[in-house]
Amino acid sequence: MPTAVLTDRERSAVQAYLRLLHTVRAAFDVPPGSPRPPVVPPAVLAEAEAALAQAGLTGNEERFFRLLRQAGAAH
Repeated sequence: MPTAVLTDRERSAVQAYLRLLHTVRAAFDVPPGSPRPPVVPPAVLAEAEAALAQAGLTGNEERFFRLLRQAGAAH
């Protein structure tokens, strides 16, 4: 499959999504019995939503996840 070249906005959306994903994973990776932070801090979620909107990907999850797969294949 040919690798697509991401636009700056698409790349920003992918990076924001990955930061969001890492934040959620970290929230669940706490010792049992420890107080858990909010699963998704509002600022991290807002950044991801804004990046998706700027890239024109809001409501187009199929295209977004295709870009994610392509970005992952490039690394």
